[in-house]
Amino acid sequence: LALQKKGVPARSWLGWQLPIQCNDQHGSARIQDICVKELEERFKDRNEVAVLAGFQGVASSNRMTTLGRGGSDTSAVVLAAGLKADRCDIYTDVNGVYTTDPRIVKKARKIKIISYEEMLEMASLGAKVLQTRSVEMAMKNNISLQVLSSLEEPIGSERPGTLVTKEEDIVEEHVVNGITYEKDEAKITLRNIMNKPGVSAAIFGPLASANINVDMIIQTGSAQGDLADMIFTVKEHDLERALEAFEGVEVLKDAEVATDRNVIKVSIVGIGMRSHPGVAQQMFASLAEKNINILAISTSEIKVSVLIPKEYLELAVRTLHTTYGLDEAA
Repeated sequence: LALQKKGVPARSWLGWQLPIQCNDQHGSARIQDICVKELEERFKDRNEVAVLAGFQGVASSNRMTTLGRGGSDTSAVVLAAGLKADRCDIYTDVNGVYTTDPRIVKKARKIKIISYEEMLEMASLGAKVLQTRSVEMAMKNNISLQVLSSLEEPIGSERPGTLVTKEEDIVEEHVVNGITYEKDEAKITLRNIMNKPGVSAAIFGPLASANINVDMIIQTGSAQGDLADMIFTVKEHDLERALEAFEGVEVLKDAEVATDRNVIKVSIVGIGMRSHPGVAQQMFASLAEKNINILAISTSEIKVSVLIPKEYLELAVRTLHTTYGLDEAA
């Protein structure tokens, strides 16, 4: 209506009108297909601007579905893919992706360009700027994403936000590009479990059946070799369900189960880690200098995550931000 008042031909679309085809998992539906034929015809025949409602689609049963948190980002990327666009601009409440949370580190700076892989890791490890599914969709369809501020940047602005694109388009690679954290973590410790084949499957099978994601798994054997201890993390809101899932599990009948909610996961992310040895050791040494104890570790090719006591969150993030030179001017 606002565009029409300005004399711009425009039409609004809901998810079912294109349609955006989804599965029937309401509240967290997955997009399966999108039809943009009529929308493209209106572009060509009427020069008509399309305004599409995000976050929604339609299932095969013709019932409306919603996409879950960040679903509007995913809707935008899927639409860009359907239209074979080169770039999708996401206007949000921040003007880009930052090296870490500016509320904790005042010297945090906006990242000009970042790879899909780094953005996926950062999004999954606590950065809330983009939803992981939107980044996955952009990478799959080779569409660059740009994050801009809806409060500062006019629509169509060429002022740079943060560009998320393929790795080969990035000229300068930082060893570490960002520091992220997640507060919603809980640690589960299983002591005196049998150290033999099949035990791990028996423990994690019930968790998988309950749709509980597990992270940062560590198992240590005893001197005798017949018993072991295991540590792993789940989301804090899944902790009670995890304990319920363990009820009646035979391999845990003699085990001691302990939990700890006073933990937080801090991660470093960067594609430069592939070609620079010693990055993890530098992280561990920096935290040790601040007397921060590491409770668990998990790694991938471009990230290292550590579990630490929750009270050390701000100190750890600031320390690592300085350690990897992210305080420097962009």
